[in-house]
Amino acid sequence: MLGGTVGSVAHHFLPGQTANPGAYALVGMGVLFAGIVRAPMTSVLMIFEMTRDYSVIVPLMIANLVSLFISSRLQKQPIYEALAHQDGIHLPNLKTRSGIDQRRVLRVMRSATEVLPAQMSVRDAAERARISQFRSWPVADEGSIVGVLSRRDLESAESNGAADRTLTDLLPSLDFPHVHADQALHLALERMSAARLDLLPVVNRADVHKLEGIVTLRDVLDSYGVDTRGSA
Repeated sequence: MLGGTVGSVAHHFLPGQTANPGAYALVGMGVLFAGIVRAPMTSVLMIFEMTRDYSVIVPLMIANLVSLFISSRLQKQPIYEALAHQDGIHLPNLKTRSGIDQRRVLRVMRSATEVLPAQMSVRDAAERARISQFRSWPVADEGSIVGVLSRRDLESAESNGAADRTLTDLLPSLDFPHVHADQALHLALERMSAARLDLLPVVNRADVHKLEGIVTLRDVLDSYGVDTRGSA
């Protein structure tokens, strides 16, 4: 209504230099939409679809930017986001997305200080596991990572009479759970849960058998602010 009013007044006094009042009304509609929804380009596309007039795009874009600036200064939170929060719906915003992007495996990974040789016997590996600070270990064969074994796997194999077998016999295949340094931490959590491990090897993207480090469950939880050191 305000756009139509301004257009009518302008067209009345300057009929040769201004567009018809309908164009001003359409720009006003687009500006209102851009200010409420905070989607200026959507407004431009909608008005263009209605008019098929290229001449209205430039003034609409300028007016949308002004509307977006004013609405952002007067109301920090968009109205639809506020209504969603009232209904208990919390959608990811720019701040939360940036926080997720910053939580990468690279930030919490550490060097692999304990690696089990693939030709080691289950008995020797179980003895080493009893004095280790970890509960899972990468298994390497001539410098190449070939799998991951947990303390549970070693104890189960030892109790089943496989103490003299090598660790290679415990690995079902060369396909093992792993992550890359540039992947998100939540993906590491999902793969730890699926494999029932509290440690994953961090491998090279070009060579999955090249070990770059490890990421542990405790390190991941610490990065999210969850303190597990005092828990049983």
